[in-house]
Amino acid sequence: MSETATPRPPAGRYGPEPGPRRRLAGRVAIAALLAVAVAWAVWVGLRPGTRSISWDDVGYVVHGPDRVDVTFEVVKDPADTARCTVQALSAAYAEVGVVTATVGPADAPTVRQTVTVATQELAVTGIVDRCEIVEP
Repeated sequence: MSETATPRPPAGRYGPEPGPRRRLAGRVAIAALLAVAVAWAVWVGLRPGTRSISWDDVGYVVHGPDRVDVTFEVVKDPADTARCTVQALSAAYAEVGVVTATVGPADAPTVRQTVTVATQELAVTGIVDRCEIVEP
């Protein structure tokens, strides 16, 4: 059985060969980067994050060219207050009315609310654009 050496590039072709100190420095640098990455992941996981909120459009009723009623549900911590932007949209997806609704605090995590959005022309739908928790 013959022993074959690992092929190596010609000496000096890619700079000087790393000595033991250089290899050690590289390993220390990699370990330091890994420690920083782990510390960042722990910090992100343990820090107080933004409070959770979600919403669903339930339905809408168009009352002619001047208003639309929009019903939606918001799921959040019962003690929190949310501010939701509700839009009325035309057939061309243009915003023809908008209102900001305040939701909560409430007795339950899910709150169903109906708001009336005044419109400038006939709306064909009403939707919740976004909701966010209001900081006290």
